[in-house]
Amino acid sequence: MEQSNAKKSYVVEHLDPELGPWSALEYQTIANECIGANAHFCLSSPSKIQDLPSELHAINGLVIEDRGAECIYADAKDRVCLLDPAAKDELCPEDGDNFDVFLFGGILGDQPPRDRTSELRNKGFVGRRLGPVQMTTDTAVRVTMMVVQQKIPLQEIPYIDYPELKIDEHESTEMPFRYIKDKDGKPVMPEGMLDLIKKDSEKGFGDLL
Repeated sequence: MEQSNAKKSYVVEHLDPELGPWSALEYQTIANECIGANAHFCLSSPSKIQDLPSELHAINGLVIEDRGAECIYADAKDRVCLLDPAAKDELCPEDGDNFDVFLFGGILGDQPPRDRTSELRNKGFVGRRLGPVQMTTDTAVRVTMMVVQQKIPLQEIPYIDYPELKIDEHESTEMPFRYIKDKDGKPVMPEGMLDLIKKDSEKGFGDLL
């Protein structure tokens, strides 16, 4: 496979008929971080979404594409890497030389996991895994950026699994995902996510996604 110095693209194919505030906040965060990383961010197949939040159209750095990834990259499928929890091989820094596009499916935050990525796996994309623990979508993109652009091996990234977040002085909730750990030992999350979790904690995570 030829090496590439092309600008990286991160594509989330939203496979669920709904797109809630959790996902919208994650997508805004991904767009901001892609700008900082000199990368592209695309949300594909939004036609599958019943009500696409209007604020998504105003997010700087987010390209909304009506077509699915298999159509967008029909002539360059070998340059697309699907981040797939069921893949045999783990993502490595060399994959940044071999692929230009990194594709994420699902809602990656489904609990329990429903293997939504299988819808993309069946289209024949090459798969790579991000380790054994499920991540939120923004974490998965952030980790991928670190590996393929900053060339940090997957196992050298500091993680925190299933962090407990304090809702108030009497209540806390355990997040069922893996996050990157910041310098203070806290999970890296989109700005405003903690407030969203606190506001809607009584609804359960299914309503947030």
